[in-house]
Amino acid sequence: MKDREKIFSDRALLQLMIPLMMELALTLVVGLTDSIMVSSAGEAAVSGVSLVDTVMQLLIYIFAAMATGGAVVAGQYLGSKKNGEARKAATELVWINGGLSVLITAAVLLLSEWMLSALFGSITEDVYENAKAYLLITAFSIPGIGIYEAGAAIFRTMGNAKITMKVSALMNLINITGNALFIYGFSMGSRGAALGTLISRLVAAMCMAILLLNSKWELHVEKTWRHRVQWDMVKRILKVGVPGGIENGIFQLGKVVLLSFVSLFGTAAIAANAVTQTIASIQVIPGSAIQLGIVTVVSRCIGAGDYEQAAYYNRKLLKFTYIALVMLDIPIFLGLPWILRFYHLSPDTARLTTEMVFWHTLGAVTVWPLTFDLPASMRAAGDVRFAMVTSIVSMWVFRLGGAYLFAEVLGFGAVGVWMAMAMLDWGLRAVIFCIRYHSGKWKMKKVI
Repeated sequence: MKDREKIFSDRALLQLMIPLMMELALTLVVGLTDSIMVSSAGEAAVSGVSLVDTVMQLLIYIFAAMATGGAVVAGQYLGSKKNGEARKAATELVWINGGLSVLITAAVLLLSEWMLSALFGSITEDVYENAKAYLLITAFSIPGIGIYEAGAAIFRTMGNAKITMKVSALMNLINITGNALFIYGFSMGSRGAALGTLISRLVAAMCMAILLLNSKWELHVEKTWRHRVQWDMVKRILKVGVPGGIENGIFQLGKVVLLSFVSLFGTAAIAANAVTQTIASIQVIPGSAIQLGIVTVVSRCIGAGDYEQAAYYNRKLLKFTYIALVMLDIPIFLGLPWILRFYHLSPDTARLTTEMVFWHTLGAVTVWPLTFDLPASMRAAGDVRFAMVTSIVSMWVFRLGGAYLFAEVLGFGAVGVWMAMAMLDWGLRAVIFCIRYHSGKWKMKKVI
């Protein structure tokens, strides 16, 4: 395929993917720094903040799913050269996420006490007070999350990931600076962490809103408060976004259940699992970035009706994912003895961590791209329900059921949870998604 015939040149792909990788890496580093800062306020503050962040992560997944819906619709319209319709899709996405975020904020503020007691049960009074204070302040940042996720998806759809990277960098810089000021300077503990988060998210949302109102962009939002909802466009966005939101929400719930299961194996298992989660997040940064980029690339191809190029870019990006994961993950695993020194783990915990990371590494370099990046390309084509049902069933049947089988029945303990994830959950999903992809049924799910 000649370069002039391509919808995306190799250079355009790199300009899309590299900023996405840098953005994800930066967010992860800032998250680690953030947790270290909060830890200086005591265990109760750390516990309260971590509990609420679990809820906030779920909300981020919901807004990100809606944003993906808007990105798919807008991307397909751009691919079909209907730029006016693409702008309408972008506008509706901003209003959907904005309106949804206001409703969720009101619900969180009204039901905060019930949420904390229902979700986290009998936590100690000091942890409860820290969690409540953090929740009530960060609740006001929910509209910021909604607008930021919508804006980031729109700029990625245009192929301009540099903008999202820069806004994300600003948001994270403000977050760290705010935490340092409020936690260390004013000794505000969890409230200080909440204020840093609130300010950073609102500033990021304001930046996105200002940028989106600039008519120089291919996709921009009309400067008006009088918005007339275009229900047909909303339905198209929700057709992709709602299944993704359901999938992400149930998946997050499954992770909480698995964490509870791991805790049955003692403190060493909990600590090893926590460290492995951090290392695992680093290991899949390239794949996660490409997963976001695939939506932009494939949706454009589908909009243009060019399924040959959609398949071409899918193969190309999957190959790149495999190369990137092998080059990153194997050195990380080989370097574990040095990496784990920074955590000051006991010999038993270090051994468990090594075994857990081994299974994650094995899964990442063999089936992870087919489990996550391949279905992302099918979602970009509009094939969302199949991916949702497959992922949910696999999570609850094979990952949770497999975790019990390997951990309890076969006696592998907490390591069995990671074995089940890599071998059963990821492995079976990879096979199912490959069969679906080669059947060609995803080509019949166009959303415009």
